[in-house]
Amino acid sequence: MSEVVVLGGGMVGGIMTRDLATEPGLHVTVVDRDPAVLERLARRAPVATERADLSDPDAVRVLCRRFDLVVGAAPGFLGLRCLRAVLEAGKPVVDISFMPEDARQLDGLAREKNVTAVVDCGVAPGLSNLFCGRAMAELRDLERVLILVGGLPVVRRWPWEYAAVFSPIDVIEEYTRPARFVEHGTTVVREALSEPELVELPGVGTVEAFNTDGLRSLLDTVHAPFVKEKTLRWPGHIEKIRVLRALGLLGTAAVHVGGVEVRPIDLTAKLLFPQCQLRDGDEEFTVLRVEADGRLEGRRVRRTWDLLDRTDRATGETSMARTTGFPATIMARMLLRGEVRRPGVHPPEAFGGEPAIVERMRTDLARRGVAYSERTTPLPEDD
Repeated sequence: MSEVVVLGGGMVGGIMTRDLATEPGLHVTVVDRDPAVLERLARRAPVATERADLSDPDAVRVLCRRFDLVVGAAPGFLGLRCLRAVLEAGKPVVDISFMPEDARQLDGLAREKNVTAVVDCGVAPGLSNLFCGRAMAELRDLERVLILVGGLPVVRRWPWEYAAVFSPIDVIEEYTRPARFVEHGTTVVREALSEPELVELPGVGTVEAFNTDGLRSLLDTVHAPFVKEKTLRWPGHIEKIRVLRALGLLGTAAVHVGGVEVRPIDLTAKLLFPQCQLRDGDEEFTVLRVEADGRLEGRRVRRTWDLLDRTDRATGETSMARTTGFPATIMARMLLRGEVRRPGVHPPEAFGGEPAIVERMRTDLARRGVAYSERTTPLPEDD
């Protein structure tokens, strides 16, 4: 019996906990500071629960020593310190935390401890990275990579026409963190929410894409002169968030109001996110497209990966939780079975050149009702 611990029992951590609990031979424990979260998960799956403060690295380090594998689902601002504590405990880990830091700075620690850490193993970052790794393995003279991704409500409600389907803190990060991408072979930085454009996607319709800082490790692992990620929202949402930012309501410097110090971003989050919750019965969907242009057998082609997943009506599980959580639990199983054994800290593109791992991910996602398509289309030759 293998002992697995999930750090964080929120929307995505919860679905990962339940998915792992279906595996014979696994005993799963979920850790969270909120007893209500733990009680809810214990009612839904045969798992053990433990209350702990994941912001305390010493507590995380001691806790993880009891387990064979760790799955990290902490909020981004806690991600790096949790990952460091897990590695100091000498345990392999699969992590989805959208941490602002580069997790690969802990590569030396992981190698010293002789353990494997797969980070950014969600949907984007995650599956998008795996597809990019596949493109690098298949194509020569890679010219361009574009990632489009978003989680959206089916029903659009005024004023925001959006529902937060993952950590609210990480949603705000998308709106405030400067976006880095590659242009003419050079890393450039633009403000978040910049360069909005309308995009037409089959099965979805017209959405608006804007720059976000989602490339992360792909900034230096993808060797192409143009590499970019854009996040998708229903048209009109971006301009409203830009107005909030222009008013200073996404600022992090405290202001004095009525004798009280308040960070504007905290007030905005407090007021905004209750308005951006999925209501009972609401459905949402996750869309991901990765395009890679290069040469295949001497011809210019575009390799395209498309994923469109919707709320599971039978279980009520959101598509964002499914598409983020399942890649991590599938990778966790591969680590436990010894199919992935590579000491160090690795983003998913590191495994794109290994067809067996890519195929395992595809088939196991399909068994969970998450399917993606891929196709190759010819491009005109340059003059």
